[in-house]
Amino acid sequence: MTARDVPTGDVQGHARDWPDPARVEGGRSHDRRGDHRPRGVYTRRRLGAITAVALLVGVGAYAYSMGTGTSDTRHAHGASAAVTGRYAVTAGGRPAAATHTPAPPHLVVTVPGHATSGWTVVARVHGQSAAWIAQRSGVTLMRFDQGFVHLNLHAGSSDGGVGGWTYGDHITPREIHLLIAGVNGGFKLTYRDVGFSSGGRVAVALKAGLASIVTYTDGTTDIGAWRAGVPSAGKTVFSVLQNQRLLVDRGVAPASVSDCMIACWGETIGSRTAVARAGLGITASGQLVWAAGEELLPTNLARALIAAGAVRAIELDINPDWVAGYLYVHHRGGPSPVPVVPGQLGIAGKLLEPYSRDFLAIVAN
Repeated sequence: MTARDVPTGDVQGHARDWPDPARVEGGRSHDRRGDHRPRGVYTRRRLGAITAVALLVGVGAYAYSMGTGTSDTRHAHGASAAVTGRYAVTAGGRPAAATHTPAPPHLVVTVPGHATSGWTVVARVHGQSAAWIAQRSGVTLMRFDQGFVHLNLHAGSSDGGVGGWTYGDHITPREIHLLIAGVNGGFKLTYRDVGFSSGGRVAVALKAGLASIVTYTDGTTDIGAWRAGVPSAGKTVFSVLQNQRLLVDRGVAPASVSDCMIACWGETIGSRTAVARAGLGITASGQLVWAAGEELLPTNLARALIAAGAVRAIELDINPDWVAGYLYVHHRGGPSPVPVVPGQLGIAGKLLEPYSRDFLAIVAN
């Protein structure tokens, strides 16, 4: 305790008007100079001093009440403790026990037992909501706030090859403890109307007009038609995944989602029109929205993304073998993947082990 912690004359210190402790014996004060005045003199002096102190205290209390006002209960009753700087101080001037609020963990991922049509928070970054999930009309939706997360495009061991990529065929050690979600990528790179580039390396040449997921070196991602909306001027591109034409543009789906389902939106197993499909959109505010379901027409996928706020969107892979999404719940031993699409067949290794196809990882900043 420092001199600032103890007011002058407080009973916790030696008051200036107290007698010298060396001259106190048996509770009575003795003058070393041998002054033996009558007891009555001391009694009268004590009474006079007490009366003077009482008057001063009364005047001070009256002045204080006039200055502060008695209607303010905070002053009338006194706060139990006032905070001065980093330390709490009680009304009596004594330091109170200091309180410390621990910082929230960097990342917490939780998966609800049953997703609803409303958005449920599934990831918090530094205590802030960063990702949400919902299920509507057979479509699983996940939404991501790019203020707290970023997207990494991974090359597959077949689609792109195993070597030379910043983000290869499985989740990397730099991502593992910050991983929120992993989802399938686009069509196989041998298909028409696709493109793939990452970290300055090109697997399939990019083509003007194709729907593109563009991630910049500043960590932000946009979606649009290549050379007709993306990339943004003044930004450096890090990776691009292209797949067909835009599924949603300016908040509207093209007519082809209804009248050109296979030729325009991909060949399906058994030429079925309602199959497993996935897509990725971006809202006007820059949030990313992933959507997937097991029995969807192109129009179902587009409508779900538009209803979730997407103004532009791209179709990703289709057919049950290649549509899957995971959330990763973190433990001391590492993340545990949890499938998010009811009925999905899933991906062997759940993107934590080498995978032949490209995919997308959503990682906390």
